[in-house]
Amino acid sequence: MELDRLMTRNPKFCLATSPLEEVARAMRDEDVGEIPVVDLDRHPIGVITDRDIVVRTLAAGRNPLEVRAQDCMTAPPITIQEDATVEECARLMQRQQVRRIPVVDGKGALCGIVALADLERSDARSLQHDVTRSVSRPH
Repeated sequence: MELDRLMTRNPKFCLATSPLEEVARAMRDEDVGEIPVVDLDRHPIGVITDRDIVVRTLAAGRNPLEVRAQDCMTAPPITIQEDATVEECARLMQRQQVRRIPVVDGKGALCGIVALADLERSDARSLQHDVTRSVSRPH
């Protein structure tokens, strides 16, 4: 199965300069745990997760109202091309121990995102268990 049939198209994203409060609201409104951070050409330059917000901002004693996405994002992002297969995506998630991967088009621009839960809806259900086990291991 091709990845472009499984991914969520046109995911919510933010810029590096986006206020953290705005990013957190987008996560809440979209019911997601990760927002890709892109440049002005929509090329992913990082990702920000709910865990990034907690660990790099709150646990670090920083005022979240004074933080921008660039201050707590994970960079560089792990991405995958939209013409990849679901199996290739699952293997990459397993190797990199990540739960979500931004998908880029031929020009490197953000066009989608694949989450671990998406694998459950695919022919790669058997790989989903392996990915879950990998991302649950301590780094």
